[in-house]
Amino acid sequence: MAKKEESKAAEVMSGVELLQQQIDAMRKAQKVFATYTQEQVDKIFFEAAMAANKQRIPLAKLACEETGMGVVEDKVIKNHYAAEYMYNSYKNVKTCGVIEEDTSYGIKKVAEPMGLVGAVIPTTNPTSTAIFKCLICLKTRNAILISPHPRAKKCTIEAAKVVLEAAVKAGAPEGIIGWIEEPTLELSNMLMKSADVILATGGPGMVKAAYSSGKPAIGVGPGNTPVIMDSSCDIQTAVYSVIHSKTFDNGMICASEQSVTALADIYDAVKAEFVKRGCHVLSPEELDKMRKILLTEAGTVNAKIVGQKAATIAELAGFQVPPETKILIGEVSSVDISEPFAHEKLSPVLALYKAPDFETALDMSERLIEDGGYGHTSSLYIHPSQTEKMAMHAARMKTCRILVNTPSSHGGIGDLYNFKLAPSLTLGCGSYGGNSISENVNVKHLINIKTVAERRENMLWFKTPPKVYFKKGCLPVALDELKTYYNKKKAFIVTDGFLFSSGMTKPITDKLDEMGISYACFHEVAPDPTLQTAQKGVEQLRAFEPDVIIALGGGSAMDAGKIMWLMYEHPECAFEDLAMDFMDIRKRVYVFPKMGEKAMFVAIPTSSGTGSEVTPFAIITDAETGTKWPIADYELLPNMAIVDTDFMMSQPKGLTSASGIDALTHALEAYVSIMATDFTDGLALMATKNIFTYLPRAYELGAGDPIAREKMANASTMAGMAFANAFLGVCHSMAHKLGAYHHLPHGVANALLIELIMRYNADPAPVKMGTFSQYPYPHAKERYCEVARFVGIQGKNDDEVFENFIKAIADLKATVGIKRTIKDYGIKEEDFLATLDEMVENAFNDQCTGANPRYPLMSEIKEIYLKAYYEG
Repeated sequence: MAKKEESKAAEVMSGVELLQQQIDAMRKAQKVFATYTQEQVDKIFFEAAMAANKQRIPLAKLACEETGMGVVEDKVIKNHYAAEYMYNSYKNVKTCGVIEEDTSYGIKKVAEPMGLVGAVIPTTNPTSTAIFKCLICLKTRNAILISPHPRAKKCTIEAAKVVLEAAVKAGAPEGIIGWIEEPTLELSNMLMKSADVILATGGPGMVKAAYSSGKPAIGVGPGNTPVIMDSSCDIQTAVYSVIHSKTFDNGMICASEQSVTALADIYDAVKAEFVKRGCHVLSPEELDKMRKILLTEAGTVNAKIVGQKAATIAELAGFQVPPETKILIGEVSSVDISEPFAHEKLSPVLALYKAPDFETALDMSERLIEDGGYGHTSSLYIHPSQTEKMAMHAARMKTCRILVNTPSSHGGIGDLYNFKLAPSLTLGCGSYGGNSISENVNVKHLINIKTVAERRENMLWFKTPPKVYFKKGCLPVALDELKTYYNKKKAFIVTDGFLFSSGMTKPITDKLDEMGISYACFHEVAPDPTLQTAQKGVEQLRAFEPDVIIALGGGSAMDAGKIMWLMYEHPECAFEDLAMDFMDIRKRVYVFPKMGEKAMFVAIPTSSGTGSEVTPFAIITDAETGTKWPIADYELLPNMAIVDTDFMMSQPKGLTSASGIDALTHALEAYVSIMATDFTDGLALMATKNIFTYLPRAYELGAGDPIAREKMANASTMAGMAFANAFLGVCHSMAHKLGAYHHLPHGVANALLIELIMRYNADPAPVKMGTFSQYPYPHAKERYCEVARFVGIQGKNDDEVFENFIKAIADLKATVGIKRTIKDYGIKEEDFLATLDEMVENAFNDQCTGANPRYPLMSEIKEIYLKAYYEG
């Protein structure tokens, strides 16, 4: 006894060693094959398909003789299909080298083989599946090593030999297709562990083993295809389609029908049609006998009935039917797993159910799938006009192939009854059936795709209001267009109480009167405008129904006007959605609604700083929650901006100072932004030069220097255009929070931070850099020096120019009355420190942060805040 065991162990060891040698040789062959061109591969693919096709009849005969299952003539069709349909579908598919390229986007996709494919072949389709898998492996430059079913090894190996010989003759490497001569469990497991990918077709146990091997596996699950015949179906077509499919190769294709559920009002007609067409409906006694032989004790299909004729199966059960009987039909009612007819039977045996209505039929089909065919195939026969029922069926069936008015054996494998369903003899069941794929396996599943992605710069943009009018006294001429060009009838003015009471709206209303345009005025806007104020204004807007909105004032009036415009045009919008942060404004999750369908928006600034008249930004505060909603989208760009210095002459010194430094910060941050362009650079440079030249004069002389006022107005608008397209940076992020928590004017908050931010950004080796494809490396210092030289600041090198620029900004701030530190503005230390951590996190999360050239860490933001408080 011991000697026999030793001999058996030696045989197994010998088999393992031989298989390892074969694997090693095949890997070498595959490495050579991987170098082949598409032209070489396509020639091999063609010759191999031709050879398999020519041997379809001998291989079919051999399969039936060896396995004792199926129908020779049908196996001929399967072999023919495996050769011809695979070749036809994939002959022009690129599987070598570059298979896709887009030079404009810099994307190139390169196909590479997976390597050695371990293929497990079932006894039900031993030659056709072998042909199919060998061909798709040849097309994809993979080696394939086959483990045949022990009861079908001869015919499977013969099919593989036919393909291999033709492939080698056409130029393929020797041994690119291989097989295990004497398959055993040990050798199959070794194959699965050694292969680069497993292509498994067979029973649940084998598929589970493939997925448990530790290697990538493409396996498929069992089928238990349920058919529903709706009352509207063509009964003759439906019944004979099922017969055609169910008798094909004696029902061994996994997609073949296992049950038919007919609605009650056509049940008798369906049953009669089956009988008329040569099927046998089992008597109660025959039904009981059949139940006893359908399954094994383990609940799996009895191998003795698989692929046998109906008459043979009846004889096994102990009764007789005519030899020409097509299908044995059991009328059953239970869809529970305890009912043998509710299982996959892989033979011309069919369950027939009656359902009172379509909903019940769906319930029954769902249960049949859950207990044995999860993810595989389901079928429906119905009139094409019943689209609602078809949609219900598709929604309810957890299968990856849902066939309509189609023989499921032929329909499921693809390209016979629907020409966009990929032809395949391995049908994926998705996660429903525990599979890695949910479609018909084909060549794309056997290639690795390498994506070569070259660096590309984003398409950029430059967006401004369609019309920007500027020059002292330009208001009347610009407003003329409301009548002559736009034919407006009703205007709604948004402003604040001071501007209204001081008569600043009169030049506008006088012109509107002259043009015959009626108007209303909302003048309750306050600094840091609230959502509640905007809602009050919107009520008046809706009552008045204007076709133009005119915002007059500084940033607060502009913001309130934009928000009121938005709420007037789109009351359905939620501010949580509108305020959603974005990394790229073109890719934001929430898409802004189209503006301007009810009214156009005209912006008339009265201060020289925010640039809001030409930007897509607005900020609104919810007074009830304290939440600030920063809204940004190009739909919020005004349709017209009128920059008339007559409205700016009376700016007080404090506003002149704060708004002037705000504009300077806009220009500087836009210039060093990672999104800066040639289009924004010129505006930022000119704005900075104007501010350095004219802000001290505007601050000191006010209305006494109209040229300085006009140049500052131009600077503000130019800086606004620059940052509307290049965006801002972390100085604004931090200023937004400093102002919100400690009620500092926005321009002052920027002024207290700007030099610290410049030094922070100028580090040539920052911890992190902003991410944008056109920004190649940190170079903010060089950019700051370009601005400095443009405004006339010199030095022997960049370091000296940068330091001189920092000093010039500090001197400018001192000239216009800006204090040095946050502490100097009376903010108590304990109050500042109590809010510091919250300010830091919110500043980091601010929309402006992403465009900063140095991407900040929160610890760095905190350090800058502390310096700004104590040192300046």
